[in-house]
Parts: sequence; C-alpha cells; structure tokens
Amino acid sequence: MSAPHRVDEPMRLLAFLRRAYPGWKRTTLEQRILAGCVRVNGATRVKNDVLAAGDRVEVVDRAQAEAVAPPPPAGITILYDDAELVAIDKPAGLLSVSTDDERTRTALAIVRAWLSKPRAPARLWPVHRLDRETSGVLLFAKTQEARRTLQANWSDAKKTYLAVVEGRPEKDAGVIAEPLWEDEKLFVHVGEGPDAKEARTRWRVRAGDARRTLLEVELDTGRRHQIRAHLAWLGHPVVGDARYGTKAPRMLLHALRLDVPHPVESRTLALEAPAPREFHLR
Repeated sequence: MSAPHRVDEPMRLLAFLRRAYPGWKRTTLEQRILAGCVRVNGATRVKNDVLAAGDRVEVVDRAQAEAVAPPPPAGITILYDDAELVAIDKPAGLLSVSTDDERTRTALAIVRAWLSKPRAPARLWPVHRLDRETSGVLLFAKTQEARRTLQANWSDAKKTYLAVVEGRPEKDAGVIAEPLWEDEKLFVHVGEGPDAKEARTRWRVRAGDARRTLLEVELDTGRRHQIRAHLAWLGHPVVGDARYGTKAPRMLLHALRLDVPHPVESRTLALEAPAPREFHLR
C-alpha cells in the first residue's frame, strides 16, 4: 500500500493520481479506481469524483482492497470513514434515524449493518439529522466520546446547503434573522411566539430564472426546519416542500457541505456531497 497523499486544491481524482504517481500509466490508474483500490479519507472510491483540499488519498493492491471493507450499501455513497467517524451522502426519501413507524430502513441502520461483522455488530451514533426528503452530507460517530465532542463544538461547524426555490428573490443575497417556534403539530412558525428561538440563515443566488432559483444557504443556527421555514417566509419556498410550500416529486433541498473540527485530530474535515442533477440550473 502506498503512503497517503494529501490534496492541496480541489481537483478530479484521476487528475490528482496522475500528479501523485507520475510514473504510472493513465490506464493503470483508471483500472485501480474501478477495482476499488483507491481510498479517499479511508473510504473506497470507484468514480472519478472531485476531491477537496485536505483529503487523504492512497492506493492499495487488489488483495488489500478486497479484504478491508465490503462495497457500500446500494444507493449510499460513503464520503468519509475512519476510526471515529463515517459520513455518507444520504439520498432523498431515506430517514436519518428510526421513528415509531420505521426502524430498519434508515441511514443509521443501513450504515451500522455495513460496518458490522459476523458476531461483532458495529456501534454507531448520529451526530446530527437531515429531514427525510433532504439529501446530502450526514455524519455519524463510531464512539460516544466522538459524538459528545462533535456536538459540544457543533457551533463551530459550517453547514452549507443548496435549495431550489420557487420564483426569484429581488436581491442576489441576504440574511434572514427571524426567530422560529413550533406549534403542537410541529409546524415551524417564523416570528415571535411561544418559546421562540433565535435563528439566522444566510443565502445567495447561484443560478436560475424567474420561475425557479438555485440558492446557496448557510446556517448560523441549527433549528428544526430552519431553511424551509425561513425561505417560505421570504416568499420563496423550497420546491417540493409540501409543508411550507407546494408538493412536488421531491423536495429540492441538499446538504452540500459540512466543515467540522475532527473530534480527535487537530484538523477540520471538509465533507461534500455533489449536488444531484435536479439542482443543476442555469
């Protein structure tokens, strides 16, 4: 196995490998990727994905690749995996954790089963949650200490989302600093109310037209349904948000990136889930 190489700037996996291994043929590197012999942050990559600055890339031989881990669960992309954490790109429609009505078909249960070995079930805890219809970066901890550390420092995490909204805002960027509160039916209201909590959402236009607009959204607070309620209050609800807007085949909200301090190592993890094709507006 080769020593890990650190990525200095965003680029495609193959381009990085060609730079890191100048003596290797392009076809050899392509074959190594397809064979599951390339790992990024400990997780196997079999596609020519975009790497982020700070990623660790290593190449292993076929025997090591086959012995280390089974292929990721169908429909789930592993973004990061080490002794403390595992991050996935959660697809829309999948619950983050179990509810009274659903306990098996959840991201937590699926990833826990993937990590488990015969007679050695894996232990896994959610660090945060995404709504069922929200896709993107979802982070789990493999130890309770890692979970406690991450949650204690969660205010230091940078959370970036993509949202396709109805219509187009008058401005190209803005900040929504309206408090939020929930009623007995768990509907989130914007403005002063019983037990209202401070909430702050920053947004900017990335693409779109008068009918639909792609926004990049950053959260300074992490309230339940914050993006959905704030953007609906702005007059531009998330497309497909049946609760705060209009129903559609899927809700177009995606957790694009999570920058979070590693609970053990002195570095920041930059976790990114590529935007689904429904978010590619012009």
